[in-house]
Amino acid sequence: MQRCTKVIPAIGWVAMSYGFIVIALVLAVALIRLAWFRGPFANAPEPPKGIIDMHCHTAGIGEGGSGAWISEELRQSWKFPLYLKIFGSSHAMLKAKGDQAILEIIAQSVNESEHVDGAVILAMDEPYSIDGEINLADGEVCVPNRFVGESVKPYENLYFGASVHPNRKDALEELEWSKENGAVLIKWLPNIQDIDPSNPSYRDYYQRMVALNLPLLTHVGDEDSFSKTNNALADPQLLRFPLECGVRVIAAHVASSGERDGQENIDRLLEMMPVYPNLYTDISTLTQFNRKRYLNKVLNDPRLKGRMMYGTDYPLTNTPMASPLQFPLNLKFSQLWSLWRTRNSWDRDVRLKAALGTPKEVFTLSRQFLGL
Repeated sequence: MQRCTKVIPAIGWVAMSYGFIVIALVLAVALIRLAWFRGPFANAPEPPKGIIDMHCHTAGIGEGGSGAWISEELRQSWKFPLYLKIFGSSHAMLKAKGDQAILEIIAQSVNESEHVDGAVILAMDEPYSIDGEINLADGEVCVPNRFVGESVKPYENLYFGASVHPNRKDALEELEWSKENGAVLIKWLPNIQDIDPSNPSYRDYYQRMVALNLPLLTHVGDEDSFSKTNNALADPQLLRFPLECGVRVIAAHVASSGERDGQENIDRLLEMMPVYPNLYTDISTLTQFNRKRYLNKVLNDPRLKGRMMYGTDYPLTNTPMASPLQFPLNLKFSQLWSLWRTRNSWDRDVRLKAALGTPKEVFTLSRQFLGL
């Protein structure tokens, strides 16, 4: 009994000491925040409604006759089940319901959003060699045009973003088919599709895009979501040729990753903005922890005024990478709490970007640019 009476006060002392440490840490964080709080990167507008997300991905494993596939390397990677999870799906779900299940999830989530009315669902064409043959050995993922184009038709809030590799022998015909079936843009990911935008043999392809009024949404900057990439192909400077051909180009993510020739890709892109009035960007992924250091620059660079549109790179908004808790020096506690409690990923993304100072024109440009 005497031993117990000695232990109990000791436990109480440890608990009290721990409590003091926690309180001290909280006070220290509060003082640091008070001293270093900067607020939003620009004037923070109220987030609008009726927004179009022009950069939204889907996925598939070939179930339900979709024709989609992923490489064995990616399938064996730890990334594969994680990707399916952040889509709100699983391998078992796709086996049971088909690849269409992901589109159903996306349509329902958009329908529940207060701010976003529609999303452009992006196909992903197979990689092709320069002689027009499918190059499966270097392929990572494929989500066919036929699958996406047909699957979005039942949903009023989903739009078709086609993907046509310019090395295809039937590339011009595929552009025509895509336009006839409702495509609002063409999507490339040169790093994994093995596309050099500066290839002069693509002139006819670009001229057909212009004739069909199909803009090009293309990844620029380094890519690390896949098991193998050729990041040299995503140099923003390679876009000069399609721009000179008159193509309206959307450089995804403002090239906010990687560098070429000792210069950051984002700066290589920004210096092109005054030269090419048909060059645009999107703000997708700019709130992710690996890109957020560029957000202040992007929101305050006059060269991007009226040239940047809203996109999410969905489903990456469903990950901790885009958590509002990354911005304790820019958001009030009430804003952090409100954003943390916002369950719809589109509403959370819109409200976060608006609170950080994204201009209203960014949210409205997607609909205007695509004519939706």
